[in-house]
Amino acid sequence: MTSPQPRAAEPPVTGAPAAVTDRDSARGFTDTHIRPVADAYDRAGRVPADLLKTASEAGLWAPFLPVESGGAGVSFTALAQIHEEVGRGCSSMRSLLTVHSMVSFAVHRWGTAEQRARWLPELATGSAPGSLCVSEPGSGSDATGLTTTAERDGTGWVLRGTKTWITGGQHARLFLVFARAPGGVAAFLVPSEADGVEVVPIEDMLGTRASLMATVRLHDVALGAEALLGPEAFASGMLLTGVLDIGRLSVAAGSVGILQACLDACASYTTERRVGSAPLRDLPLIRAKVSDMVTDTAAARLLYEEAGRLKDANDSGTIMATMIAKYFASTRAARHANEAVQIHGANGCAPGSSVARYYRDAKVMEIIEGSSEIQQLTIADAAYRIAA
Repeated sequence: MTSPQPRAAEPPVTGAPAAVTDRDSARGFTDTHIRPVADAYDRAGRVPADLLKTASEAGLWAPFLPVESGGAGVSFTALAQIHEEVGRGCSSMRSLLTVHSMVSFAVHRWGTAEQRARWLPELATGSAPGSLCVSEPGSGSDATGLTTTAERDGTGWVLRGTKTWITGGQHARLFLVFARAPGGVAAFLVPSEADGVEVVPIEDMLGTRASLMATVRLHDVALGAEALLGPEAFASGMLLTGVLDIGRLSVAAGSVGILQACLDACASYTTERRVGSAPLRDLPLIRAKVSDMVTDTAAARLLYEEAGRLKDANDSGTIMATMIAKYFASTRAARHANEAVQIHGANGCAPGSSVARYYRDAKVMEIIEGSSEIQQLTIADAAYRIAA
């Protein structure tokens, strides 16, 4: 089953990759450089350096940044469409783009002129990969539970604490760290080479196994005043909300990518696989499952694209629209990845099975950037406020 979107011709494998600035170019990049080898990267437990370099050459890391900062100035709607296509090929690679986009957005939106001049050109090219450090061993994305501290030291700061489940942590050059400062929760730009930064790889995750996940320990990390991003005590409100909103948009789009990959795999498999003299696709139960995949994929795509349009219009409604899109897309991806394995039977459980990878990756989508349960509570709260 092909995507409802028109398919562009695939670029040649040789030579420099075409610039990725929209859905079509992202589809070509994914089909050439990511999808054929994603299962191997999943088994190896890491996206290799050569793909990260190729993504840099294609301008894939932060294309939404302004042209003057090294980006392509694409809209957030286009960014989400790009992340859908990458997610269709490999959720681990899409996850690396997600956290990098969150850091890049934060520096562009709230950084000083000096911070933007220092970091945005390298973030735009991906030469300084960024990772978000919010989650801790005892808390997820809830800023009220942070135990990492930032203490003043003259005009600078000293950070102490542990961050975990850090996507891209193994290769990041810039960490956006949220910590508890004297005035409240604050955000800091922490170079990975700073003294006292320890990165410990996390292996054998259930899903997004190739996303270079790590635990980041901060042992008396001394930073200058220029490391503070935004005003002190500002981070737990607008900054963290804005950063997580970018992440949820990407996860929603990436979940649609998983849905599309499941749909394509099932349509192909049930056409080739036969039961007796008839293809599996002729069974009514199979057709019902595929029909539900088609419908939910289309609906989830419309939801994240609407959230992107609201973001491009600077409409405050984008926050709730993105939550709804992330909740719907991630839960439907988990549901249909389960169905995809069921349709493939034992073949879906075999080593190296792509649908097994979709199944594991889809479960992660229900947890990251706000669990499905948290999304349900937040969405319901909004409904009751409107009704009040």
